[in-house]
Order: sequence, then C-alpha cells, then structure tokens
Amino acid sequence: MNTNHLLAPIHAFLHCRTPQAWIDEARKPENLPLLLTDHLVCELKAAQTAMWLIRKYVAEKESGDALLAWLKPWEQFIHSENADLTFLEQHKGLSKAVIGRADVEYGDALVDKMVLLIKEELHHFYQVLEIMQARNIPYIKITASRYAKGLLREVTTHEPQTLVDKLICGAYIEARSCERFASLAPCLDDELASFYLSLLRSEARHYQDYLALAAQVAPGDIAHRVRKIGETEAKLITEPDNELRFHSGVPAW
Repeated sequence: MNTNHLLAPIHAFLHCRTPQAWIDEARKPENLPLLLTDHLVCELKAAQTAMWLIRKYVAEKESGDALLAWLKPWEQFIHSENADLTFLEQHKGLSKAVIGRADVEYGDALVDKMVLLIKEELHHFYQVLEIMQARNIPYIKITASRYAKGLLREVTTHEPQTLVDKLICGAYIEARSCERFASLAPCLDDELASFYLSLLRSEARHYQDYLALAAQVAPGDIAHRVRKIGETEAKLITEPDNELRFHSGVPAW
C-alpha cells in the first residue's frame, strides 16, 4: 500500500516525527496489550470530542440530550469494563438529522463532518476490540496520557477563538494518530500492520476536516494559532514521558 500521498501533508503539518525511542518501546510484544487498550480508548475519546462539539455549538438541547444518551453505552463500557457489547451495532443508526441552531453559520458543516467522524471512530473502536478479543487481551482500565490535556492547555478562553483552538487541537490529534499508525505498522505482525495502514485514509481526512472547520469559524487567519499549538504538540511528543501510551512522548524509564 503506497501511503506517501496521504502522509506527505501530515508530515508537513506536524512539527516533528515520532522519535525512534518511542517506536522501539511500542513495538515490544509485551506492550501490545497496553497500546491496543489505549488505542481503543482513544477512538472513543475522538468520538466524544466530536459529539461534544456538536452539542456545545450546534445542536438544540433536545437533540444534544439524545446524542448524549446514544453515546452512553460506549462510555459505560470504558468506565466499568462491562462485557455487554450489544450496543456496538448502534453506531450505524447515527444520522445527520441533528437540529442545528439557525444562528450558527458553520452549523451544517460542523454536523456533517463530526457525525461522519463519530461513525468512523466508533467503527474503529469495534475493530480494535475485535482484535483484542481474538488475541485474548482483556479490556482493563488504564490512565490517560498527558497528551490531550497538554494540548488543551493552549486553548484560548474566549469565543470564537476557543472553538477555533479546539478544532486545531483536534487536527493535531488526528494527524499524530495517522503518523503513529504509519510509524508503527512496519514493526507489527501482518494483521495489525494491515489494520493500522487501513486507518490512514480516514485519520488523514479527519485532520483536514478539523482544520477546514477552524478556518471557517475563525474571524481571521489561523496560521499563528496553528503554529503555536503545533509547537506545543511537538514538545509533548519529543519530551520525556513516564508512561507508554499511543500519544506519549519519549520513554523516560
């Protein structure tokens, strides 16, 4: 699979590549259960972020409450280690029929892009869970990495810049995920390598969708904010980290 056309803009967007020290640690067979578990959680967090953006900025309260209830079974599974997986087929029923606020100019674009993202991330969640089950890797709760929290510290506290910054953070998270899938794939067995490479196309589009929305929402040029948040993202990736996670920095142990 030739991935150069997908990865070239990702590499140009990110301020650094994944350090070899992270790849060396992540490729160890004993760390695979941890990485797959964190990957599973990251897919849900990506869906939660998109859902939050819809509820916060576009949806009327009734629609927002319905979306929250729809996502709840996934959240319960993650928090309770619940073995009941009957909810996994529900993501197919999510549609773009979200009642937007008439005064939000970017509402339709945000709903269209975020609903597609939610459906794809939850499908990926299902795929990761299937791989874990096939390999007899139980889901066990783990702590979150510092990565997303570190990025969100850069978010401005006044609108519309808050939304713009959150969208830019979303772009970096998706772009880094794409870059990490590609970096790790050559080190994995054939099944996992093929799976990770299959995720590149959607992850690459997600980062572009987030950036396009940020440019649409912003009253002016976003280049300065993109650069500033990108510098923070690169520090989180290249500085020492005490825990191995899918978006962690250089292993400090």
